[in-house]
Amino acid sequence: MILNTYNPKIFILKNILITGGSGFIGSHISLKLLNLGFNVRVLDNLSPQIHGDNPAITSPLYKSIKDKVHFIHGSVTSKIDIEKALIDQDAIIHLAAETGTGQSMYNIYKYSTVNIGGTSLILDILSNIDHKIKKIVLASSRAIYGEGKYRCDEHGLVYPCARKEFDMINSDYECKCPICEKQITMLATSEDSKIHPNSVYGITKQNQEQLIMLMGIALNISVVSFRYQNVYGPGQSLSNPYTGILSIFSSLMQNNKDVNIFEDGNESRDFVYIDDVTDITIDGLLSEKFDYQVFNVGSGISNSVISIATQLKEKYNSDSKIIISGNFRVGDIRHNCADISKLLMTSNTPPKIDFKIGIDRFVNWVKDQPIEVLQYEKSLLELKKKSLLKIIVN
Repeated sequence: MILNTYNPKIFILKNILITGGSGFIGSHISLKLLNLGFNVRVLDNLSPQIHGDNPAITSPLYKSIKDKVHFIHGSVTSKIDIEKALIDQDAIIHLAAETGTGQSMYNIYKYSTVNIGGTSLILDILSNIDHKIKKIVLASSRAIYGEGKYRCDEHGLVYPCARKEFDMINSDYECKCPICEKQITMLATSEDSKIHPNSVYGITKQNQEQLIMLMGIALNISVVSFRYQNVYGPGQSLSNPYTGILSIFSSLMQNNKDVNIFEDGNESRDFVYIDDVTDITIDGLLSEKFDYQVFNVGSGISNSVISIATQLKEKYNSDSKIIISGNFRVGDIRHNCADISKLLMTSNTPPKIDFKIGIDRFVNWVKDQPIEVLQYEKSLLELKKKSLLKIIVN
């Protein structure tokens, strides 16, 4: 049992509330905690974008935990729902949030209300009622870093601002030094890097972290924040157009549709496998070593988008064309690679699933799923309508 590796203090944690526990990450954590002998309560609004219009039929994620956890259909924006969910709980894993960089740029109020407002409401209630909560684990995001850490040959460590539209229209996609505007080199972004999100989503995650860290100390509740990188793996939605690129590309290829890649395809991301995220999150819940700190959760390795698309096309034996469009979205970052040295020094369960193994597991799972109708083109039209997707005409 994993419990035996932790400080005896953790045995007081028996009843765990997971907000957003029916989602991709939440459902995996729920099932793992159940297997470890915990009582799991889930508060989730079963968003149609993730679960479909009839989750009991259309959502594999919800069905995987249905009748196994104590499920409350509700929202983190509802005082009544939160108060009900908190009864007799020992800890909270706070995953409930609106996600997606692009969508956040035209749903500002919704993202702020759910992500910042929901977190504020939970903390407000904890400040004003008798409760048993001893630990809160927050799902944060690498989006709080914006473009992340770079090195300039002349100015050393720098943190570039959002890229200029003029440059990107002219196919100049790389970040520039904010001082001299010369070419700079990407570095793995560590937890002490500058926080400067360039999307509404990133701003909301930053505020969530600030609230949790401040009030955790004030309320004498242990807290930890995990800055997840690009999480992928079996169970990820294949119909949600705002999910990760592996799911989006897979759905397009399964539907024999062309894959239009933004920019020049050399933009890169740090992918971390769902099982690693699950184990690390539970480790953070149970171990005092994480308390009152923030941690990057990634692989520490970046992969280019074009390489991802090429691998998927080969693995699916797809006839879909891969098209480098040159189009770009406002709020997107260029590169993403996490420095996970702090996590490796702290966690009992560091990341261990290599991307080559993880992508094979994901693809094999996708092949066994029904082909989903992806609303991806509709989402792109919405971004274009809002002037958040820039179309390059050659």
